[in-house]
Amino acid sequence: MAKGQQFIKMREVRVRFAPSPTGPLHIGGVRTALYNYLFARHHGGKMILRIEDTDSQRFVPGAEEYIIESLRWCGIEIDEGVGYGGPHAPYRQSERREIYLKYAKQLVEAGWAYYAFDTAEELEALRKQYEERGETFAYNYKVRTTLPTSLSLSAEEVEQRIARGDIWVVRFKMPENEIVKMHDLIRGDVEVNTSTLDDKVLYKSVDALPTYHLANIVDDHLMEISHVIRGEEWLPSLPLHYLLYRAFGWTDTQPEFAHLPLLLKPTGGGKLSKRDGDKMGFPVFPLYWVSPTGDTAHGYREDGYFAEAFINMLALLGWNPGTEQEIFSMQELIDTFSLERVSKSGARFQPDKAKWFNAQYMHHKSDAELAEIYQPILRGHGIEVSDQTAGFVAGIMKERATFASELWDLTSYFFVAPTEYDEKQLKKYWKGENPRILSEVREVLAKIESYSKENTEHFVHGWIADMGYSVGQVMNTLRLALVGAGKGPGMYDVISFIGKQECLKRIDALLANVKPIDA
Repeated sequence: MAKGQQFIKMREVRVRFAPSPTGPLHIGGVRTALYNYLFARHHGGKMILRIEDTDSQRFVPGAEEYIIESLRWCGIEIDEGVGYGGPHAPYRQSERREIYLKYAKQLVEAGWAYYAFDTAEELEALRKQYEERGETFAYNYKVRTTLPTSLSLSAEEVEQRIARGDIWVVRFKMPENEIVKMHDLIRGDVEVNTSTLDDKVLYKSVDALPTYHLANIVDDHLMEISHVIRGEEWLPSLPLHYLLYRAFGWTDTQPEFAHLPLLLKPTGGGKLSKRDGDKMGFPVFPLYWVSPTGDTAHGYREDGYFAEAFINMLALLGWNPGTEQEIFSMQELIDTFSLERVSKSGARFQPDKAKWFNAQYMHHKSDAELAEIYQPILRGHGIEVSDQTAGFVAGIMKERATFASELWDLTSYFFVAPTEYDEKQLKKYWKGENPRILSEVREVLAKIESYSKENTEHFVHGWIADMGYSVGQVMNTLRLALVGAGKGPGMYDVISFIGKQECLKRIDALLANVKPIDA
């Protein structure tokens, strides 16, 4: 049995999605949330939403609400967290600040961390000195005792500096020349020598807030997180996080880690960004976004994507089920998902594939589902019909649509007579004997009593055969009169839907108002 599987059986699975409210939620973040959710539900566990807002300088108003609404639209259900409550509240890190100082001091007292009083200006000057010598500055075991830290200052001076309000940070005291052995559920065993790492800042007095490194370790422990599933950009931080668990004495309850591959640009090189979406005309955010400064960004929801299609597409960007199946309901994803089948390499985003998924979901919707989608569009054009009618019309044309917004253009002639005629179709069919034939077929249609699809087809096709006309010639000319263009379903579907009076009226309009091309 694999190490990860043993761990799952030993304790309740509790995962967390912990975004920072620094802007709209990128689809890479949505995928991270999705994989956490699928993993938790697959193992009968809990999904926690924690807002990591410790970076006060990058906080963006409205971002937190955007995150919550995005997850709700995607169907990612939260068991505990911001907006939901739970036994480990508060779940917003800015409301937990008193907790972190206690743990930062605990590390200092245990010799795992220290106070540093250098200013940003002093550190910048030091970096320049190193650069002038052709060296790279690193805040580590080589320099920490030569700088104004609690490792080089007396205890009395440290207390005096803190008491008089000097700005300070708590830095982790990275061990020297030690091999940290780690395990990632996706990437396997990893080893790093601590001498290659620097002493990261854990806590800052200037805003009385922790950095990500301290806050996420403390919160994951207190919230009993069993598995940390996050983006691969956090992989370089894993040695520090392992050592923090050791420093706190929490290795027995340390979570398992899994670092997800990046979402790559459609061209394959580099991380997918908003700039790529702007350049190629596709969204990189789940919902439409308006920033406090008025900047906007497209969203999948507002661009007409179904939430289930969006989620299906995202699930397969970095994970594969091991079969040829591509269309999955959320429950099927839950039943099938495993971290073992998540790729180590980046997943290239394909805008056309996203559209393909949406089309598949459109094509598989029932008439009742289509009616719910299409009715607001019809009302927007002043059309009031029953749900049954709306669903029937949309159902006829759904195979030709990718987005709901396309349905009106595909079906408007069911409800509104054409006022203009496609120029290409006019040149092709409104000439020669076709106007006369249209007048003749009008007389046939005028004599038919029952306008069912089967009955009109029986009479018109029988007449065409008797006259020796070409079916294509007759039906395409009739299509021009009834639809106004060379599109739509079978003509008998249109004839039976609009009925006898409307059918004859549209034929008369073409005959009366448009001169034949060769006249």
